[in-house]
Amino acid sequence: MEQGRVEKAHHIVVLADQGQGHINPMLQFSKRLASKGIKITVATTLSNAKSMKATLSYSMITFESIYDDCSQGGVVGPGGFKGFLDRFQASGSTNLTRFILDHEHPVKCLVYDANIPWASKITTQLDIAGAAFFTQSCATAATYYPMYCEVYEKTPLSMPSFPVITGLPKLRFPNLPSLGCSTGRYPPIIIHILGQFDNFGKADWVLFNSFDKLEEEVVNWMKKVWDVVTIGPTLPSFYLDKRVENDNEYGFNIHEPNSSNCMEWLDSKKTGSVVYVSFGSAANLCAEQITELADALRQSNIMFLWVVKPDEQSKLPIDFSKETSGKGLVVTWCSQLEVLAHHAIGCFISHCGWNSTLEAISFGVPIVAMPQILDQIINAHFLEKVWSVGLIAKASEDEKGVTASEEIYRCIREVLEGERGQEIRKNITSLKELAKEAIDTSGSSDKHIDEFISQLDPAYLKHRSNYN
Repeated sequence: MEQGRVEKAHHIVVLADQGQGHINPMLQFSKRLASKGIKITVATTLSNAKSMKATLSYSMITFESIYDDCSQGGVVGPGGFKGFLDRFQASGSTNLTRFILDHEHPVKCLVYDANIPWASKITTQLDIAGAAFFTQSCATAATYYPMYCEVYEKTPLSMPSFPVITGLPKLRFPNLPSLGCSTGRYPPIIIHILGQFDNFGKADWVLFNSFDKLEEEVVNWMKKVWDVVTIGPTLPSFYLDKRVENDNEYGFNIHEPNSSNCMEWLDSKKTGSVVYVSFGSAANLCAEQITELADALRQSNIMFLWVVKPDEQSKLPIDFSKETSGKGLVVTWCSQLEVLAHHAIGCFISHCGWNSTLEAISFGVPIVAMPQILDQIINAHFLEKVWSVGLIAKASEDEKGVTASEEIYRCIREVLEGERGQEIRKNITSLKELAKEAIDTSGSSDKHIDEFISQLDPAYLKHRSNYN
């Protein structure tokens, strides 16, 4: 527990959206607030609450189920993803309102995933502070916002777009959950995603899992529109500043990680010799892409650790694991934090989801980018064109967007052995130090979190100053 904590704990409710990529950043922010003396209630679905209760034990954090997805149906229940959203809103909004009204410790603030459109209505109805939490990059928000103005406000953006955005490749929308038939330029799921900006406008704070020196120009541009606050990177404290006790893992996994097997295998490998391959919890590669990736790994002499999720194992070429057992290990899931922190990892082939991107930066691991959809394309663009810490393995320009094995192999070799790879490693090592600096004592994100708390309790900063 950090010193300088609030003498009488204030109570904040954190409303997390569905999905590992949404839950873990908000859970880490909750741990950070709890370490500073704030009482936290994480409100989520019943299945998520059960999972987190089983793996996490913090005296200042409790978990509250506001929707029974176990009996009423989650995303695979009646009506699919849209049915889940409708039920989550109907049940969740009612139960969350009742919880806040009836709790013995008055709730000072609701921190909610900006992707939950009904959350800001609760803060208005109950007259409590509200903080919209954006789980993607600031650059992604800056890219989406002109689209929001077009769709929701029916007017063009009233200010110049952020300059780098003009050079972005076209965003792709494949394999997204369906919310019905398209009737306009964007599919309904995109309209749903863009709706989070309505939450931005109604929030007292807009929190981003990023840090100032990583996205400084974008942050400055966004502050012209919203009260933007960067509070990241939201990795477990053990890997950054080590100030939050017992915080060495996220605490939420959609699959059981095969940690011991991975670590034993990596321990036998030389520093920087292994390519780590993972496409996150949500991305779903087609069989053709998995074959191309397998060919790139099979034909090279490079060691690899490849995460192939249980529902994708059938797409692997026959006998691939057996044929490559001398140089590779295929697992269904792993602790990505432990893997990226290991000295044997030389580069990371990634879909470039924002959590994976921040983790690679925080551990100083160069990236070979194979983005699949939406924000991943934006993140990959910044990795290569802005930060120069990775290479994009270019995909075909047809609807499939498959990256050929030759292109994947070229990028791996360039990152591990080429001249550009040397520059990439130098740049990402610098960003790694800036990531740690941001969340450590008096770093930009640490200051922002303290300021956020002080606006709930003006006496907080005075107590903090006695110890700094």
